[in-house]
Amino acid sequence: MKPICLHNGAVLSGFAAMEQCAVLAADGVVSDVFSERRFESKRFDSDTLVLDVEGAYIAPGFIDTHVHGYGGCGTEDAERAPESLLEMSRLLAGRGVTAFNPTFYPLEGGRLTAALRAASPFIGKEQGAQIMGFHLEGPFLSPYKLGVQRPESLSAVDLPYMERLWEAAGGHIVNMTVAPELKGMRELALSCIKKGIVLQAGHTDARYEHMVEGMQAGILHATHMFNAMSRMDHRNPNAVGAVLIHPEMSCEIIADGLHVHPDLYKLLLRDKSVDKIVLVTDALKPTDQAEGPLIANGEAVEFRGGLFYRAADGVIAGSALSMARGVRNLCAFGFTLEEAVKTASYNPAQVMRYANKGAIIPGRDADITVFRVDPASGDLDILAVLVRGRLVKSVF
Repeated sequence: MKPICLHNGAVLSGFAAMEQCAVLAADGVVSDVFSERRFESKRFDSDTLVLDVEGAYIAPGFIDTHVHGYGGCGTEDAERAPESLLEMSRLLAGRGVTAFNPTFYPLEGGRLTAALRAASPFIGKEQGAQIMGFHLEGPFLSPYKLGVQRPESLSAVDLPYMERLWEAAGGHIVNMTVAPELKGMRELALSCIKKGIVLQAGHTDARYEHMVEGMQAGILHATHMFNAMSRMDHRNPNAVGAVLIHPEMSCEIIADGLHVHPDLYKLLLRDKSVDKIVLVTDALKPTDQAEGPLIANGEAVEFRGGLFYRAADGVIAGSALSMARGVRNLCAFGFTLEEAVKTASYNPAQVMRYANKGAIIPGRDADITVFRVDPASGDLDILAVLVRGRLVKSVF
């Protein structure tokens, strides 16, 4: 793997912005970050690829910890065509994503274990964004906050079933969405924490006291904040209130301006430290799909006004967001660019305990996204992407 030097850019390290900087990646990691002045006097080995990014931003690669699919490929293909995850990896890398957690819907019977067993051998074979492990959105969810989850796919808390899921995934379950109010959740939480699984409160009808009990058992992250969770009430803060009240709770946010009213992002930024906000897409399989029927979670969907709707009944089926669009939207909703990029890179790495990712500092994985912001629209134009030091996209 050739060393790569990106220079003449503004580095968003994960902590702060640094103008007129350069980044050197070698052996898969960031080996140095230095000023443009030092670049001009620096000598490189003859095999080093030097790229002038022409004033663009050099940022940590985006990490999507909740994504079902992209470009017509998705986790729902895992039973019959698990190699779809590799194409999903390739497509996501083209949009600035360097790592992701493929997110599985709950499935009835033994189908979820079968899907995980089929998908797990493909971890490590991807040529684009790195598959960090799986996110299970269920099956231990509230039947009162289904969203588009199918009720027959849900399960009461079942420790032996959880063990079968863990075994089928080869131990590659990184995060899991659960409803804290379910009977037996404490025992499940303690078991999952021993395995290193990050538990997220979501698709939950929890009262405030359930959320506090869940926090005491280690459920300290929330799935798609404000969506599919019990709303704050003046007599009981419920799930939404618990996340806002307790500073130790972190939360996902779908920044499409449709799942959540744009002004609520201002409330979230006021009441939560920006370090506790994680941008996700929750994108469905047909997101940015070029052709063919639009199918999500085995059902036909229609794309209208920026969202997917289930064709059968018009219920919102999910997001068509990309991480790049999410960063752009957060800037429009009141976040600085540095804050928005942090929610897409450093923060998810911290919450998921990815010690080598999320920041451009020496010794971390060389996961880098180079982009330019369109001055008129605010859109992010992805110019180059490195995944562990390997150039997977470049217009230079």
